[in-house]
Amino acid sequence: MTWVLIPLMIFTARVLDVSIGTLRLIYISKGFRLLAPLLGFFEVIIWLIAIRQIMQHLDNYMCYLAYGLGFATGNYVGMLIDDWLSVGHVIIRVFVKQQGDAVIQALRKSSFGVTVLNAEGMSGPIRVFLSIMKRKNLKAALGTIHAHDPQAFYTIEDLGMVKQGYFKPPVKKPYFTMINAFSFGRKGK
Repeated sequence: MTWVLIPLMIFTARVLDVSIGTLRLIYISKGFRLLAPLLGFFEVIIWLIAIRQIMQHLDNYMCYLAYGLGFATGNYVGMLIDDWLSVGHVIIRVFVKQQGDAVIQALRKSSFGVTVLNAEGMSGPIRVFLSIMKRKNLKAALGTIHAHDPQAFYTIEDLGMVKQGYFKPPVKKPYFTMINAFSFGRKGK
């Protein structure tokens, strides 16, 4: 039992506490001032449970393996949860040749705000356009960009806080989600 059940418990606890820790760090960077400490509380409690089991079973090397595997898996699970929640805003910078108006018009037609700049690239004039959007709309915007210019070069960055601006209206009014439940304590909108 101690060679299987205890390591399994340690593995599960590490997956939970590291996943929560990954989300906590993400929420700190996005300005969720009440949610991040709350997650930190649960992260540490779960970690204490795991480390207690390690200390009680120092002769069980499977516990060490479970601890390490739980840490690695927890990082991965935390990133998957973050992708699934799609909290926050991103900025896309797209660099297209002068005839890139089709991409710009298609994004605007899809209700994305787009700011266009004329610039000089290595091989001549280009257009750079910027679009700030909710992270949950990123996949749709990238689909539009690829459909109209598969060769477009772009960069994407997460943003900490966004105030005002034009954002694509929601497709449907969201019902109660984890995002709504966890958005308390956020500085800015």
